[in-house]
Amino acid sequence: MPDADSRRTGPLAGRVVVVTGASRGLGAAMARVLSERGAVVALLGRQPETISAVADTLPCRAGWWEADVTDDAAMEHAAARIRVRLGTPSAVIANAGVAEGGPFAESDPATWRRVIDVNLTGSAITARAFLPDLVATRGHYLQIASLASIGASPMMSAYCASKAGVESFAHALQAEVAHQRVAVGIAYLNWTDTDMIRDADRHAVLRELRAHMPAPARKVYPVEQVAERMVRAVERRSRAVYVPGWLRFAQITRAVLPPLVTRISRTELPRLAAAAEFEATGLLGAGARDDPAARRGGSAQRPG
Repeated sequence: MPDADSRRTGPLAGRVVVVTGASRGLGAAMARVLSERGAVVALLGRQPETISAVADTLPCRAGWWEADVTDDAAMEHAAARIRVRLGTPSAVIANAGVAEGGPFAESDPATWRRVIDVNLTGSAITARAFLPDLVATRGHYLQIASLASIGASPMMSAYCASKAGVESFAHALQAEVAHQRVAVGIAYLNWTDTDMIRDADRHAVLRELRAHMPAPARKVYPVEQVAERMVRAVERRSRAVYVPGWLRFAQITRAVLPPLVTRISRTELPRLAAAAEFEATGLLGAGARDDPAARRGGSAQRPG
């Protein structure tokens, strides 16, 4: 492990890095690692009390703004304030995301749509707001994706659709801005120990579906470990990062995953339905439950 002095003089030292969904979970963990590396972190989230508390724990200069990633005007405003208060961002991590589970036919249309809006449209709005900065700094945009981008799962239709979408979006953006020296990376993550995953495990069907995955695929990884890997990817301007590393081999087999998942589901879903009633979970995780989707505008900044 590099010592504290070497971290403060590394590739991110003094550079402005934006993290969306930074109020808790992986976003908050990445903000801490980035700050330890000497980065000036701009935290974006929807809960002022929570995000300000995260900012207060960071060892280096930081700022926080309340903004919903699905709100174009709020994100443009946040981007403008970040430039004024902290400087021009050199990296952006599009991390904000929500999930819901349950049978598609019984899902609430507004909740299903909200998952798509936050995960996919919100990522595009984030990129649009900060792309001029990344062009100016020849920076790096890291899109947080998922194993769900590679292989879809039953009972998670909105989440899987959104994560497949952000993978495709990031590939398109990668090709568009390569000549402008902007690096675009995609982070493929498996289960990470956040309140979203812990909330999912409270629902019998989602818990059992994960339990019936192969042992490596059902393992939950510490959020600090995943955050370290994400920050390393930003430092290296990586085009792709896989946590755990074996996920890269899933890319090779992705063509066979849908029929394999269908074959297993044909047997397992009736068995699970006999043991527990399938029902919609609503949005998963404390952040999704506590943050009103209607909250708009407003920003604040913590002095460095």
